[in-house]
Amino acid sequence: MTKNFFATRTGIIAVGAVIGILAPLLQKLGNPGNMGICVACFERDISGALGFHRAAVVQYMRPEIIGFVLGSLGAALAFRDFRPRTGSAPFVRFVLGIFAMIGALVFLGCPWRALLRLAGGDLNAILGLAGLISGIWLGTLFLKNGYNLGRTQKTHFAAGLVMPLVMLGFFILMLIFPQVQGEPKNDILFYSVKGPGAMNAPLLVAIAAGLAIGFLAQRSRFCTMGALRDLLLFRQIHLLSGVIALLVTAGITNAVFGQFTMGFEKQPVAHTLHIWNFAGMLLAGLAFALAGGCPGRQLFLAGEGDGDAAVFVFGMIVGAGFAHNFGLASSPAGVGPHGIAAVVVGLTVCLSIGFFMRKQN
Repeated sequence: MTKNFFATRTGIIAVGAVIGILAPLLQKLGNPGNMGICVACFERDISGALGFHRAAVVQYMRPEIIGFVLGSLGAALAFRDFRPRTGSAPFVRFVLGIFAMIGALVFLGCPWRALLRLAGGDLNAILGLAGLISGIWLGTLFLKNGYNLGRTQKTHFAAGLVMPLVMLGFFILMLIFPQVQGEPKNDILFYSVKGPGAMNAPLLVAIAAGLAIGFLAQRSRFCTMGALRDLLLFRQIHLLSGVIALLVTAGITNAVFGQFTMGFEKQPVAHTLHIWNFAGMLLAGLAFALAGGCPGRQLFLAGEGDGDAAVFVFGMIVGAGFAHNFGLASSPAGVGPHGIAAVVVGLTVCLSIGFFMRKQN
């Protein structure tokens, strides 16, 4: 059997380095500042493109997300790693996805964007990363004490293809109904005409980058949440080495492109309310730990046939609709009017899930 190079220490470092180069490159080519790739932000934009929320500045059918799933599917099929499966507690996973998105949008970014913000000089990301680590640490406490949402089971081959086909359908919709210059909506999709949603890399570059990252990440099992969980639970640094490679390489690439500006103030798509930068990612990190993967990893798992991951992904997409429709999401001006309450409710719900969904000896 051929050895999987990307599963080695060198391989995971190489994957992190590729992401660390591609993300600043996508920013250079048009994606928002310190947001060459942000899974949460891009899923929020997809939510807006579908009309789940009407925040006009964050609506775009992000090809990178589509590429993540289809690239993962391609790798899984090519290497006989496509394993259609599903588990238990699907609605719990959906709710975890909702609160993961709410927490991420209070901070304004997923774990990948937290790293990319820091690599671009945004020191507010330090608070977010501290919250992420703390949330994952809380999740490991529940894992040590028997938390489990149930075993996965094999399912129909066709069932594993549903999520990739949905993403392919989104891409086809984007091709059939492209943005009309200066218009916020065509017959089907919504498009931002200003703000972060109107900032995007060329379509072919974005989809190619997404496909490449999806392929490589599926082979390497790249996951920011998993990296921190393995460090906290097992003192293993295999996955963490890839995360560190992403951070270092992105910082160097940003410096080369002139995209590095250090400080707390006036950072792109960021706010300086440190408590809520921490608390937002505390909630997100806990939700990721309870769900079994960061938002990027959930997309890659969905591409290889994991129905549980697909449910979590759509929980995040729906969660973005809640966040913007009900004033939960932050903006550069600060936390949304109901964002603080949403974090408190989210932490209560996620802690309850962790406590009550333990195996009883």
